[in-house]
Parts: sequence; structure tokens; C-alpha cells
Amino acid sequence: MMGKLEWRPTADVPGLLAAPVRAALGEIPAYAAAIDPGLADTAAFCAEYDVPMAASANCVIVLGKRAGEATYAAVLVLATDRADVNGVIRKHLGVRKISFAAQDDAVASTGMEYGGITPIGLPADWPVLVDEAVAQAGPVVIGSGIRGSKLLLDGAELAKLPTATVLDLAQH
Repeated sequence: MMGKLEWRPTADVPGLLAAPVRAALGEIPAYAAAIDPGLADTAAFCAEYDVPMAASANCVIVLGKRAGEATYAAVLVLATDRADVNGVIRKHLGVRKISFAAQDDAVASTGMEYGGITPIGLPADWPVLVDEAVAQAGPVVIGSGIRGSKLLLDGAELAKLPTATVLDLAQH
């Protein structure tokens, strides 16, 4: 299916998914594969498992603030791109200040492992901002909520998540 991995339907390998991901996956057609947790970071993962960077999407959690109110959001871009956090994303969220969420905060807020955070299974009120290129990419590899596995699904499925918005998020 992709790279040098043994992809299996997620229903057959629930132990390869973080609990919130497992609960939220529902009918989304997806596959999971076990990986070395030490190779969860995108560049190392792609090199070791022969997955193109253009077929891998990174999810980062951002924290925006305005008038004392905090807004978390997930941002999903292809591994070949960088998200325009201070431009498009900050404006879309309507916040004055924005930054990447602190690691401990992101882990505690999502119930997922750092390096495995994924847009599936996030808190229900969090916006999920999906770059247009991810939504149009066809099969993409994303985190599974844990560092020891990855998910494979069609990028268009990510655009269908309940709080997803597809935008041109990549810096050009």
C-alpha cells in the first residue's frame, strides 16, 4: 500500500491506536502499521520506511490567544510544506497571538503521545485546519496518537472531520 510497512485495517489492530483516535475513527476507512517509536518523527520515519515526504502529513497543535481567551487548533500540512501559522492560521482563528502549544500541554489536552498527535480524536470543540494539498493528496500517512504506529487514509477523509476546514495553509 505504501512504503515498507505492513498496513492492516484499523479495526483489526486497535492496540496500534491511542484511545481517543480509536473512539473517533468510526467508519473512516483507514489502515494502521506498527513502527519503531524512535522513528516516529517524519523525516526519520519516511527515510526508514520508504514513504515519500509528499505522502506524509504532519499535525501540529497551535494555541491562539485574544482578550484572555485561549483557542487550540490542529493544523495539518504535508511534510514537504510549512504551515503559515502567523498569517493564514492566526487570521482564520481570529486571534492576536499564536504559537505552537507546549509539548506537555498538547499531550495532556489531546490524550495522545507527542510525535503521534493526529487530527482524529481531538477535543470536539477544536478546529482542525487541513491544508488543501493534504485534502487532495490521495493516500497520506499521519500519526495514530501513539509513537509506535502510523495511520494511512485518503487525505479527503481528513477534510470530512466534524470540525475540519480546508484552507491554503502552506507558506509559498
